[in-house]
Amino acid sequence: MFGKRYKVGSKREPEQIDSFNATKKRKMTKLRDEIEKPKPKPKAKKKHQVTKKVPSTRNGDEVAKSEDPQLCAPYVSDIYEYLHSMEFWMEGKRRPLPDYIEKVQKDVTANMRGILVDWLVEVAEEYKLVPDTLYLTISYIDRFLSSNTLSRHKLQLLGVSCMLIASKYEEISPPHVEDFCYITDNTYTKEEVVKMETDILKFLNFEMGNPTIRTFLRRFTSVAQGNSKTPNLQLEFLGWYLAELSLLDYACVRFVPSLVAASVMFLTKFTIQPKKHPWDMALQQHSGYKPSDLKECVILIQDLQLNRRGSNLVAIRDKYKLHKFKCVSTMSSLPEIPAQFFEDVRR
Repeated sequence: MFGKRYKVGSKREPEQIDSFNATKKRKMTKLRDEIEKPKPKPKAKKKHQVTKKVPSTRNGDEVAKSEDPQLCAPYVSDIYEYLHSMEFWMEGKRRPLPDYIEKVQKDVTANMRGILVDWLVEVAEEYKLVPDTLYLTISYIDRFLSSNTLSRHKLQLLGVSCMLIASKYEEISPPHVEDFCYITDNTYTKEEVVKMETDILKFLNFEMGNPTIRTFLRRFTSVAQGNSKTPNLQLEFLGWYLAELSLLDYACVRFVPSLVAASVMFLTKFTIQPKKHPWDMALQQHSGYKPSDLKECVILIQDLQLNRRGSNLVAIRDKYKLHKFKCVSTMSSLPEIPAQFFEDVRR
């Protein structure tokens, strides 16, 4: 079908060798003639002004101005608009029930969930997993518990199995099943973890991708940094810290990820500059939330920050005490946020 081909290492006939050498000689002669031939002077080109096309921006969004192709500058607004709408049309499908512990679970409590999340933060650090893996893990846990009654003895098994799935989804080199068995002190066998993984995937219907708090926090952090040429690492790390604290509290489950991310950014800016209004028109436009929309969630996360809630869960606090994170967990906001900060922002 593809014609006759010579195999590697096959012998050529004498006539073929002579023909090959003659062809090669002609090509070499032609190439030498081309090199020795004087080159014609290039024609003068007409001068014209090159206009560089810059993607349209909204409120001076520096992401849209960036030339880094990985930031998808021409599409960033459309991408986040889609992700934001996805939060609502996937309600009940890829979102957990806001009250599943009261309505579905009989043996699992909110405190047990918090302890599990706190431990999974340590596991993620031990295996150097990317933050998105942790957020997806918690999402899978809440989604599974929203429809499946589970005994407290299998809660840790659910946690490591969800992290195994999230690792396969996010990581380049995910930990092996044996690694997750080991981290539980071999409380569960490899077969038990694989069986639970199968049950989770069947329940999720293999719909594993969904926007998380971290997804939106990237965007809001970028907007909050404004046109600064050097990134404000304190702002970034403090946002990461508060966002992970929100994972601990079952009360945050009822809020969609974008609202939690916006609340985190509100509290982050208030913590760093308590006398300045933490919200502006750029953040309001890109997040879609007014300060009044964030009040309940902001106060809840502030209670976590000030140890009014979840004070016995220390993994995240210890993690962000490290100098590589600029010790942001040692920072505290003022006990009360002025009421006027929750009023609508004016242009």
